[in-house]
Amino acid sequence: MTTAYNTGTPDLVDFNWDALGFQLIPTDFMYLMRCSSDGVFTKGELVPYGPIELNPAAAVLNYGQGLLEGLRAHRKEDGSILLFRPHENALRMRIGADRLCMPAPSVEQFVEAVKLTVLANKRWVPPTGKGSLYIRPQLIGSGAILGVAPAPQYTFIVFVCPVGHYFKDGLSPISLLTEEEYHRAAPGGTGDIKTIGNYASVVSAQRRAKEKGHSDVLYLDSVHNKFVEEVSSCNIFMVKDNVISTPLLTGTILPGITRKSVIGIAQSLGFQSAILQ
Repeated sequence: MTTAYNTGTPDLVDFNWDALGFQLIPTDFMYLMRCSSDGVFTKGELVPYGPIELNPAAAVLNYGQGLLEGLRAHRKEDGSILLFRPHENALRMRIGADRLCMPAPSVEQFVEAVKLTVLANKRWVPPTGKGSLYIRPQLIGSGAILGVAPAPQYTFIVFVCPVGHYFKDGLSPISLLTEEEYHRAAPGGTGDIKTIGNYASVVSAQRRAKEKGHSDVLYLDSVHNKFVEEVSSCNIFMVKDNVISTPLLTGTILPGITRKSVIGIAQSLGFQSAILQ
């Protein structure tokens, strides 16, 4: 479901939208909502974008107790702004939070926070066809703790950034290097949730692939080292004739919202879907 918010035609920042890439560009506001040990989130608020204070013993810094999401807002010709299936991101965060023993915002709290943050930064939503506003919700164990255990406090954050294409060549074909030494996730691990710890481990293999002229890494399964799983930061599809194939969700692959959408759209267009072993 795509949600539209009619904001008229707000002023845009003075920015070279044609040069927009995928890098951090600070915007105006971010959203903060905190949760104490009782598991209840207080009312959130918009604050100026900037650093947040964390105790050195925060669980997210010491034990990686944190989740992230990623979605986008797009501007239509009439000035209204579209959000792509934010409820799906909210549900996925709740599933991940349960796995990491974290309280999570309700779906309503999540979507409202995203909406408020986008509207507060609406002048940063690129013109139609020039890019999108990337939205990064985070849920972190911000409370201080020494032993390995759930944090006593949590913080939910939403910040946004205007972006162009993730890969520098846009929609042109990309070259992937099959990784045969390192693995992104293993059975029984956290490969199927969007925890922050899933991403630092891909940097080394990704950098090596780029040094060899490739755009990213294609990971294989950790058991047999031969079945395709996913790329560093996204699911993968293969199309041959009228069949579209993607790896099976077995607990090591992130259940992507784009993945789910592509499968549904492909089927409605007459493609046959095949889930790989």
